[in-house]
Amino acid sequence: MADVDTNEAVWKSEETVKRWASEQAVREKKRAEQIAFIAALLPFEQDERFTLLDLGAGTGMASRGILEFYTQAEAVLADFSPAMMGEGAKAMAPYEGRYRYVEFDMRSSSWPADIPAQLDAAVTSQCVHHLPDERKQTLFREILARLKPGGWYINFDPVKAADPNVEHVWQRVNDRFDPGMAYRRTHRGHQEHAQWENHVRYMIDLERQLGFFREAGFEAADVYWKQLDYVIYGGRKPRP
Repeated sequence: MADVDTNEAVWKSEETVKRWASEQAVREKKRAEQIAFIAALLPFEQDERFTLLDLGAGTGMASRGILEFYTQAEAVLADFSPAMMGEGAKAMAPYEGRYRYVEFDMRSSSWPADIPAQLDAAVTSQCVHHLPDERKQTLFREILARLKPGGWYINFDPVKAADPNVEHVWQRVNDRFDPGMAYRRTHRGHQEHAQWENHVRYMIDLERQLGFFREAGFEAADVYWKQLDYVIYGGRKPRP
């Protein structure tokens, strides 16, 4: 993409990734319910064999939850950060033989040959909001094209409030759940501030994002879970 994207500087930084990995256990405990919900949304039997694509996989939080639930499933984890994939390989060790990493920059429409052309399901977790709107739209269409008929795609992501009053409520309630959040918000170091700016740079409201998703051609499209600024929406590729 033509514009300079700070996403690469943030997520290819070994220092940032090591700090991210050090907080992994706390983050995964906080998101365990949502990952279990994503697994339950997928329309497979627990002992069924299928191939899942986890885009922007990071250290594999979503894949681990899904592979734990579906004991015969296999996952292709795609990420663009060698540092993140290195940390992910450590976390994914219990699933050796059931997963593989593929290097893929989601900002590009040039999909690597190592990602199967036909997939049973796809997930994204906390990464789509890093993409400009135009790329969100093309990515959704590309995912749909690679799914088998009836295949599901589920996205777990933060969204921006269209109304500043709603944004204020979200912040107030989140601060109640995590009293340290207000302090961290006003005491960010230089690197933490850069990471936050990158986090919100392309974030948009739910209605626009869901509109892109439906326009791509998904059916059964819905917001299946929502809590304040975090949502899980998904849908399936129509059958002929």
